[in-house]
Amino acid sequence: MLKVEKSGGVARVILDRPEVRNAFDDALIQRLHATFVSLGEDRDVRVVVLGGNGPAFCAGADLNWMKRMAGYRREQNVADARALAEMLAALDRLPKPTVARVHGPAFAGGTGLVAACDIAVGTPEAKFCFSEAKLGLSPATISPHVLRAIGVRAARRYFLTAEVFDAAEAYRIGLLTLLVSPGDLDAEIQELLRHLLAGGPEAMKKIKQLIRDVAGRAVGDALIADTAERIAEIRASAEGREGIASFLEKRKPAWTSKKS
Repeated sequence: MLKVEKSGGVARVILDRPEVRNAFDDALIQRLHATFVSLGEDRDVRVVVLGGNGPAFCAGADLNWMKRMAGYRREQNVADARALAEMLAALDRLPKPTVARVHGPAFAGGTGLVAACDIAVGTPEAKFCFSEAKLGLSPATISPHVLRAIGVRAARRYFLTAEVFDAAEAYRIGLLTLLVSPGDLDAEIQELLRHLLAGGPEAMKKIKQLIRDVAGRAVGDALIADTAERIAEIRASAEGREGIASFLEKRKPAWTSKKS
């Protein structure tokens, strides 16, 4: 159902239901949520890579799960949808860099996983679709993450048409960060990991929080004061002092030798 492999400070989370194109069900959603929380607390993990086994990245909702949902009462539907929303939020809020490895189709909820990651690297084999409208549904739970990735204008088109679009279009509208050939996928991700592992762990955590807190705010006195406080705090931290000292002394910072 789900594999987690850890090496060299990197945790690789692999959706492992190839027989159903890595589709979600309630059990997988629960496992993913618990895994993201656990990895966020694991001091030996510096970066998380999310991928899928088999031909697809993630096909969205599992058909058997959808059949069960059809008979749910309203309270059950709310709880079920909230579990998916909270899992995506756990991925989005994970205090470490996250990279989506998108080697094949990502539909519906699968696009939510891609959008909730900090960086998404895909190949031309990747396809995308917000298919909910054609099922009489709405992409509500994934919408906060997708809207931040692709913007309102693209969301208006693809949420409403529910059409399939290719990796080149996903790259153009911002759902993919990088578009690479299949043979270069892992090499490109490895190069990203090299850069991400060079950064301070606490700095990464604070940078992700900074982006969440600053995005969309007007540049005024309150924001100026807030950002000044943030940089002053991190400069005075043990990691900040070590980073500056290592730069001035022309050596690698201590955290680069702590990769597991």
